Amino acid sequence: MKTVNLAPADLPKESGRFDLPIALGILAASGQIPADELDDYEFAGELSLSGELRPIRGALAMTFAMTSPRASTPASKSRAFILPQANADEAALVSDARILPADSLLQVCAHFSSKQAETRLSRHTAELQQRPPRYQDFSDVKGQLQAKRALEVAAAGGHSVLLMGPPGTGKSMLAARFPGILPPMSDLDALESAAVQSLTSGFSSANWKVRPYRAPHHTASAVALVGGGSPPRPGEISLAHRGVLFLDELPQFDRRVLEVLREPLECGRITISRAARQADFPAQFQLIAAMNPCPCGYLGHPVKQCRCTPDNILRYQNKISGPLIDRIDMQIQVPALPHDQLLKAAEGESSALIAARVERICALQLARQGKQNNALSTNEIDAYCKPDSAGENILRTAMARLDWSARGYHRVLKVARTIADLDATENIAANHVAEAIQYRRALQQA
Repeated sequence: MKTVNLAPADLPKESGRFDLPIALGILAASGQIPADELDDYEFAGELSLSGELRPIRGALAMTFAMTSPRASTPASKSRAFILPQANADEAALVSDARILPADSLLQVCAHFSSKQAETRLSRHTAELQQRPPRYQDFSDVKGQLQAKRALEVAAAGGHSVLLMGPPGTGKSMLAARFPGILPPMSDLDALESAAVQSLTSGFSSANWKVRPYRAPHHTASAVALVGGGSPPRPGEISLAHRGVLFLDELPQFDRRVLEVLREPLECGRITISRAARQADFPAQFQLIAAMNPCPCGYLGHPVKQCRCTPDNILRYQNKISGPLIDRIDMQIQVPALPHDQLLKAAEGESSALIAARVERICALQLARQGKQNNALSTNEIDAYCKPDSAGENILRTAMARLDWSARGYHRVLKVARTIADLDATENIAANHVAEAIQYRRALQQA
């Protein structure tokens, strides 16, 4: 009789990934396979009744954790990883890992029992098709030059954006094309994003280095948005890690759901605490939100008349709390287009041209401060975001009239820093500050 101990006992265990290591432990304890080599390997896999290895969830996340600088022990970084063949491609995306896939328990046993090369498991390498990611193009959007300029600023500095305008003005089109102007993903960013996605439905190598774009419906719950459950799973904000989270019809979301965004917008992580365990997920996403200006949608429309009362408009806009609005860097008006512009062919720069400028600016920011402008701390804002005297005067006047918080003041400075970077100037001038102020308009209140 053999006893299997899954210590520590108070840590909940889930999924079938322990099947393979349990089976090998029993075989080694009974002397059916040699036990002296097992310490050089990590194992994960679900076993069918026939001994076939079935795919598991989170293979890439486990492999990434093994090879990361924060691995539990230095020895774990040098271990090979034996897992199901179906998980080999995603796990092998971690180039430092030694992946040995197998189809069955019998193959794994043969690997340890035989010294013949043909029966040993061979290392698997990922076969990536290095194709440029395919995104929708900004040139498809007619007009809206101011909104396109604002989104370029947002992409260059990593700033969050709220698009506000009547129905059909292109807010959703602009958001859907936003990932195409973001800078290319680094290998580390791509691995982090893929590792989170592997914890849910798995990750496809076809999406390697493609910026995530998540657009949950406004009926989504707080658990769906930030994660949760038992055991905890990542939510939409973590699945959008290193990518874009688009929230359309923002006031239609439950207010309690929106409030859970406040912490991850500040720190880029979400901690989910349960009675039995605590889970920490990354959530460095770029928020793009969209909304109508009023319940009927036509407040300020040049042709259609708004039917909403001032109280209805105020109640509608107040569905978004002040603390959440304060954390959104840029609030942009997307007006209705005149009919003559709608009848013309779409004109404007392609995503490729905008992305080239954004990539250059992001490289400049990384060289100067090691991060994008949106992530600057208070001390770094003082060092890198000081405007000239004329810009400071404009900023003081705006602060007095608009009654900004300290957070709002710092976010305007960071946006102004990005605008100055796009102008290839080290100094933040009055025009940069003025443009940044225009991008932080309070919601129109009645």
